[in-house]
Amino acid sequence: MNTPFFDAATPSTRMHVVWDWNGTVKDDLDDHVDALNATLPALGGEPVDRETYRAKHTVPIPNFYARLLGRTITEQEWVSSDNAFLEHLRSQPVRVREGAVELMAALREAGHTQSLLSLCPHDTLLREVQEAGIGHFFTRFEGRTGPSGGTKAAPLAAHLEALGLTGQAHRVLLVGDAVDDAEAAHACGAYAVLHTGGLHHPAKLAASGHPLTATLDGAVALGLRLIQDHGTQLACA
Repeated sequence: MNTPFFDAATPSTRMHVVWDWNGTVKDDLDDHVDALNATLPALGGEPVDRETYRAKHTVPIPNFYARLLGRTITEQEWVSSDNAFLEHLRSQPVRVREGAVELMAALREAGHTQSLLSLCPHDTLLREVQEAGIGHFFTRFEGRTGPSGGTKAAPLAAHLEALGLTGQAHRVLLVGDAVDDAEAAHACGAYAVLHTGGLHHPAKLAASGHPLTATLDGAVALGLRLIQDHGTQLACA
């Protein structure tokens, strides 16, 4: 990853980046595959490989299990599987995607702001961010505090409200690895760019029609151009 150079932001060009965690900043595809395979036998399922995981992964997660098993799982099965999955995932070391720290530092140096929003449990996110040593980059980082299995739209709306950005969503970029990330951003009036190296298969992301890049720095550079182009259009209107 080649960290891009960012010009110093002015009030009119300042961007806020909302980072997704799992599969985006955290490089944990293999951990997720292993954790899933640790839960599937109890449900009568067979282990999957990385390609199958990425091709069938979807949100809400119970729908993911339904795709893999060919049946809808019960509430009790979901709770048991989710707990087992998270326990396995928590036992793995935290690996931040290569170049992410340098990219965050470059954004901060240029005057842009950043936050972190995840659907993983908040206590897990807090521990992992501390382990990674990157909490100082974020004005806010939030994980899930309610029931699991939801989508990101409502948490993102609450996140932007807490940051005072509800009325400025046109300068917000969400960088994630799932169609749900992009749909959440658009529902809030924000921009989204998806990178293809995460938990979701690139072909599935491409079929969604959302902007894609292969790297995090590419996602940020593209998002910044989209936001600046929007600002230029407003100025010329």
